[in-house]
Amino acid sequence: MVLRSLSMLVAIVSLSACGSEAETLDRTAESEAATSAAESIEVAGPERHIFAFGDSLFAGYGVGLENSYPADLERALRERGINAQMVNAAISGETSGAGAKRLAFALDAQKTKPDLVLLELGGNDMLRGISPDETRSNFEDMLVELQGRDIPVVLMGMRSPPNYGPEFQQQFDALYPELAQKYDAALIPFWLETIYQDPALFQDDRIHPTEKGIDRLVDATVEQIEKALPPAG
Repeated sequence: MVLRSLSMLVAIVSLSACGSEAETLDRTAESEAATSAAESIEVAGPERHIFAFGDSLFAGYGVGLENSYPADLERALRERGINAQMVNAAISGETSGAGAKRLAFALDAQKTKPDLVLLELGGNDMLRGISPDETRSNFEDMLVELQGRDIPVVLMGMRSPPNYGPEFQQQFDALYPELAQKYDAALIPFWLETIYQDPALFQDDRIHPTEKGIDRLVDATVEQIEKALPPAG
């Protein structure tokens, strides 16, 4: 199963990028260039700015930024008549600790305050065996930052494979629902749920989805993302 092979990924793919301020600015510029296809879908109504903050699962590893989950999600939302404007600020290798250090700068760099943030981190923490308590603390820092800016959040939940041991698995898996409840965030409990048992929807490393896998993930989550958007204005 995909989840049981997650720990092998460290030896297959380096997910250890630290996430600098320069990378954030470069990533924002790339993201803006990649939105042209989605924006070709004409939509009336107010622009809804969504900020995707995560790791390689958002950064389009192996498929390109233009085919990443945030880009595909933007297209799906626009097809639903929502004037979605996505900024993909994800960086491959991002841990929750690096994300907590980068988030405020990344938000300050935006021309427009996001209407919604998609927070997709934690997978690299798990792969490195970082204590769930440390991961929780980093997430709390990010959620407090977003609360202070009055920006709604969708937590893109992850799940630990059993080979990390029952105690680690229980603590890690509990992070997302507990934090969502505490900080009044929307939650997708395990956002890879619809594809993780189908190896054909993953690249050879068995962790990053193929383009078809990303399409499936967007189909499964777009309605929840749409509901998480606050009313316009």
